[in-house]
Amino acid sequence: MGTAGLAAAGPADAVVIVDVLSFSTAVDIAVARGASVLPYRWRDGSARVFAESTGALLAGSREVAGYSLSPSSLQSIPAGTVLVLPSPNGGALSLEAAGMAATHCACLRNAPAVAARLSASARRVNVIPAGEQWHDGSLRPAIEDLIGAGAVVAGLSGSRSPEAEFARAAFEEFRFRLHDTIRNCVSGLELVERGFPRDIELAVDYAVSGCVPLLRGDRFEQA
Repeated sequence: MGTAGLAAAGPADAVVIVDVLSFSTAVDIAVARGASVLPYRWRDGSARVFAESTGALLAGSREVAGYSLSPSSLQSIPAGTVLVLPSPNGGALSLEAAGMAATHCACLRNAPAVAARLSASARRVNVIPAGEQWHDGSLRPAIEDLIGAGAVVAGLSGSRSPEAEFARAAFEEFRFRLHDTIRNCVSGLELVERGFPRDIELAVDYAVSGCVPLLRGDRFEQA
């Protein structure tokens, strides 16, 4: 899980980044509408400089009107939009993975679609749950990302590592109660407290998207 998990994973043909609440869900919704998403690690002044240098829009805070890491803010994003999406978890992982293998982004919405594509195109796939961060910046395990990773693993053919099998088992355990499980996990409760329950509704909508975001250069586009 997280950057340490990515670094520890062996060589692969493809890497799948899973950050259910909310980077991966936001990427799926935006890319499915024909936008492209540039992941960025930091939510600071450097993000604006990066957006200006690429001619892209910069996603703002959830609490401010406009595009943000909130998936619900991206439901009407126009095709052709280029959006810089800062994320210290999924965004940072995507950038770390970019030099290792073909990098995809998956969530519960598009897990079967991503798995189907990779089953046909990759022999070895590393599925990396992003996790969250505690206030001191250390890794906080996130059950929603473990479940999301398991949803991808469940659709992949071939043998599985014990860790991948554990993730698949977690997905199967919670598959028919995704809403209650993720709404009541730590990350879900945080979003509800901040006033974004709609983001959870979008995130737990399993297998509704055929979008397969692939990192080409500096941006996620439809594969």
